[in-house]
Amino acid sequence: MATAAKTLGFIPRPTAQTGFWSWVATVDHKRIGILYGVTGFLFFLVGGLEAWVMRLQLARPGLEVVTARTFNALFTMHATTMIFLGVMPLLAAFMNYLLPLLIGARDVAFPRLNAFSYWIYLFGAIFINIGWLKGTAGGDVPDIGWFGYANLTSVEFSGGLGTDIWTLGLLLLGLGTLVSAFNFIVTILNMRAPGMSLMKMPIFVWTVLVTSALIIFAFPSVTVALIMLMFDRAFAANFFEVAAGGSVVFYQHLFWTFGHPEVYILILPAMGIVSEVLPVHARKMLFGYSVMVFSTALIGFMGFTVWSHHMFTVGMGPVVNSIFALTTMAIAVPTGVKIFNWISTMWGGQVRFTTAMLFAIGFIASFTIGGLSGFMHAAAPSNTQQHDTYFVVAHFHYVLIGGSVFALFSGIHHWFPKVFGRLLDERLGRWSFWLIFTGFHTFAFPFHFLGLMGMPRRIYTYAPGLGWELWNLVSTIGVFVLAAGVLTFIANVVVTMRRPADAPADPWDGRTLEWTIPSPPPVYNFATLPVVYLRDAFWFHKYPEGKEKALDFGSPQTGPIHLPGPSLMPILLALGPTVAAAGVLFIRMRLSYAVPVIVAGFVITLLAIWGWAFEGEGGALIEPGEGD
Repeated sequence: MATAAKTLGFIPRPTAQTGFWSWVATVDHKRIGILYGVTGFLFFLVGGLEAWVMRLQLARPGLEVVTARTFNALFTMHATTMIFLGVMPLLAAFMNYLLPLLIGARDVAFPRLNAFSYWIYLFGAIFINIGWLKGTAGGDVPDIGWFGYANLTSVEFSGGLGTDIWTLGLLLLGLGTLVSAFNFIVTILNMRAPGMSLMKMPIFVWTVLVTSALIIFAFPSVTVALIMLMFDRAFAANFFEVAAGGSVVFYQHLFWTFGHPEVYILILPAMGIVSEVLPVHARKMLFGYSVMVFSTALIGFMGFTVWSHHMFTVGMGPVVNSIFALTTMAIAVPTGVKIFNWISTMWGGQVRFTTAMLFAIGFIASFTIGGLSGFMHAAAPSNTQQHDTYFVVAHFHYVLIGGSVFALFSGIHHWFPKVFGRLLDERLGRWSFWLIFTGFHTFAFPFHFLGLMGMPRRIYTYAPGLGWELWNLVSTIGVFVLAAGVLTFIANVVVTMRRPADAPADPWDGRTLEWTIPSPPPVYNFATLPVVYLRDAFWFHKYPEGKEKALDFGSPQTGPIHLPGPSLMPILLALGPTVAAAGVLFIRMRLSYAVPVIVAGFVITLLAIWGWAFEGEGGALIEPGEGD
């Protein structure tokens, strides 16, 4: 490998800044990716703990582990945490860290906006969870479901602060997510390496591009709905108050116009991760690259045409129900194409059953089951029977855990040596996979049976003799096995991080540009920007197979490389809207200083924008080769 490094003109990594404030002020996309990953995983554990308590409550009939109100708070916060605070940030970690490396760039287009998106995510995540400090008795923890249906969210039925905390926190999170989406689109369209056309981009980059477009078009819908809800509660605006002429179904349309594209926002990057892992560990090109690109774009477009299958029971009528049933069936086609392409990628390849590969295969198997149950929801008559039962809960968990989470674990094991310079232990990795895989299916598959036997979702207890006891107990046992798998993974990370950095630049014999640079990457990523001639350029550089030139790094750069400097303005700018949101919360609390707090939030925001504008680019000039 040393010879290959010399051939490609690798440059040793310069000494990185260290210390707490270097992380607070960082605008390096790699550090921001690590911050997203660590924070997202911590909230993933919080969401898992909430699920564990719920399963304890439902293990046997008539248990009183928690009260009904606490259970409502738990399932609301479990879903909100897993979706918005856990899985989405973990996917954002991959996007932030890998996107510039995959396209041969030194950073994202707007590094400080990138940092802002992380800090407002962190503040929003903390904001959503502040209700736990007061407990659930006063209604200060959200207990309305992750969907927040009106009129459950009206002051009459949700008099505490929980709904306000949930609404304002999601608005903060949405702002950061929108900023990231614009940043990623500009980065992909304008900062690709010379020669890398759109159809030479790695599939993961394509999924980031389509996901970013989904975010831009989907998030305004839920933002409008949340602002309306906030005005209903704080200022008696009556958008969703039926007695005052409002419409609760209108809220459902606004929410699910976002809510179903959100499913693809969570799953498309996961599909991109698996599409990068499979070719490397099967030592074979991704089968049907062009079809995979077009199916990704088609899923993104069709994701906006299926939202009302969540509303087949609200009385839209047979014509509307039929239209959305057809679009829901149709969107299964590009998804099915991907599954067949993944299987074809492995077929005839030199498959290595590494931990990353096992999780990728587990993703395909689990997501296929979730897709099949989802297809069953496309028909309005069967959907009516399954609606609000545990059958829907089974589908949702198979798509998001069997889909996104398995892909995330696959990607972590695949790119961990690139990020931290250390290979995770494969023996512990396999143990974690089999525990997580077995535990997940033991936990989630019984939901199908419970749903078919009529168990409603979102109930906190049940009477004996209904036939639900066995499958609820089996599901609870599955949670313990799943938790053991996650703890094994954590132990693997801890053990690995205590070892010296020993991972080579290309431990898996990779295909894409991130494997051409040292592990961990230099602060400037590439000493000389690569010139790309073929898709999978690095693979064909190593194994020409009779093809023309695939990759060229040219001569190592002799002059200094300019990198954007650290800045405290992103965290200050994220603090402003958070303070303003706290002020709106104080209005609901009838506190006299609510308006001054809101004004203070706007002042902080303006000061941050002023400082941002006048601090200049700053930055540092780094000589390639300096440091260790």
